[in-house]
Amino acid sequence: MNLFFKFVIMIAMAFMLWSYWLKPDQGISDAADYQSAEGVHQFDGYSMTNLEPYAGEFRVLSREDYRFGREAEISPVDFALGWGSMTNPAVYKQLSISQSNRWYYWRYENSPPIPINEISTHSANTHLIPATKAIAKQLAQIDQDDLIYLKGQLVEVKAQDGWTWRSSLSREDTGNEACELMLVEEVRKL
Repeated sequence: MNLFFKFVIMIAMAFMLWSYWLKPDQGISDAADYQSAEGVHQFDGYSMTNLEPYAGEFRVLSREDYRFGREAEISPVDFALGWGSMTNPAVYKQLSISQSNRWYYWRYENSPPIPINEISTHSANTHLIPATKAIAKQLAQIDQDDLIYLKGQLVEVKAQDGWTWRSSLSREDTGNEACELMLVEEVRKL
């Protein structure tokens, strides 16, 4: 194979990867695609059921984008969100905050800036499902440290093969299955 042909193949592969990684409209493609009766939505082989409304003002403590896996098909981004005392930079900036594998982690060096229980119950990893392409684009513009307003539904998503992903319904739980799974219908920076 000559050098020019190899170069063309490499450029084509790079373009495909670039367009996949920067694809801003993952998740639900349009409001009309998922709306149905009684709070149950059908989209791309999944069934999504509203569990309860969810809204509030939050600080984005961290964000992590996902491109691979079944969960990424539905929820391409997680925000580690803080509320109450965890919106205060004097508090959360004393913590080391990270996200990985759809989990949110925090730690402190010497002593916690507020009681540990308050850190745990005033922050959470939130898996975000954009309701429309416009919402997906808005979520893509949100950065760490932004103060935001989110409104939508906590949901349960099921696949035809029996796979289920269900939101926590409490802001005060911790550990496995404590994350919120949110269909985002409105987002704005404050």
